[in-house]
Amino acid sequence: MRTPKVLLLGLALSVLAGCGTAVAAESDPRWVSAPATSAAPAPSRTTAAAPAPTRPARHEPAPAKPAAVPVKGRTPARKKPAKRVPAHADGPAGSLMRTGGAAVALTFDDGPDPVQTPRMLDLLKQKRVKATFCVVGQNVAAYPGLVRRIAAEGHTLCNHTWRHSLTLGKKKPAVIRADLQRTNDAIRRAVPGARISYLRAPGGNFTPAFVAAAAELGMTSIYWQVDPRDWEHPGGESDAAHRAKVVHAVKKHVGKGAIVLSHDYGQPATVSAYRELIPWLQKRYRLVALPSQGLSARAG
Repeated sequence: MRTPKVLLLGLALSVLAGCGTAVAAESDPRWVSAPATSAAPAPSRTTAAAPAPTRPARHEPAPAKPAAVPVKGRTPARKKPAKRVPAHADGPAGSLMRTGGAAVALTFDDGPDPVQTPRMLDLLKQKRVKATFCVVGQNVAAYPGLVRRIAAEGHTLCNHTWRHSLTLGKKKPAVIRADLQRTNDAIRRAVPGARISYLRAPGGNFTPAFVAAAAELGMTSIYWQVDPRDWEHPGGESDAAHRAKVVHAVKKHVGKGAIVLSHDYGQPATVSAYRELIPWLQKRYRLVALPSQGLSARAG
């Protein structure tokens, strides 16, 4: 049976009319104005009457994220707190320059000296002051009785290396550690069971290897904040002038929490300078020995 031509012509016109509707929908200006990054799906070619997507207002707050729901039997992971570097650990290679509190610490290096150390100990005992003595291993071996007196009178002991080498920090870690261990062994022969919580590098010449070796042996590396340079006694400078220089330098630079460097080895003017300094300091600060358990490099 043949299909009448009139019927075929009507079907063709119907199809053309449908294509024209779809084309008109794609070119609708509402779709052109939609943002390129919109996540809305593209309109269907057969849904020309669908409404255009609505843009959110410029200042409309973003929707809140849903709260995380904890999973039963699982503890949420916690971030580890960041390690704090204290303000007083700003000496060379991270050594400590201050006590970490308001108290001031007097430290005396290079002894024990058979003449000046007893004089300094007599003065400290008279003024009821505790201090820290950074002792040299060779001198400890030569004068163990003075080391015993230092400990017995409540002062703190500090390792100042075996022979005061200014370049020890540049040696191999094993060499540094052996030197420090040798000095500790000499101190403990003089004072069995002595707690040695501190190291001071000769000349303050700390290196990372020096600090690391000290830490391995349980010692905190201490620098200083005040150095009156009592060890520097140029020719032609009288004892009185030297003493006045030390007194002036300490008074000028000391502050809360300061570690003060001086020497009890071969420095008679230093002992006389502290006869004036200690009463002056006691009116302004609490004077302490560094704690025997050590200063924490993480303590604030």
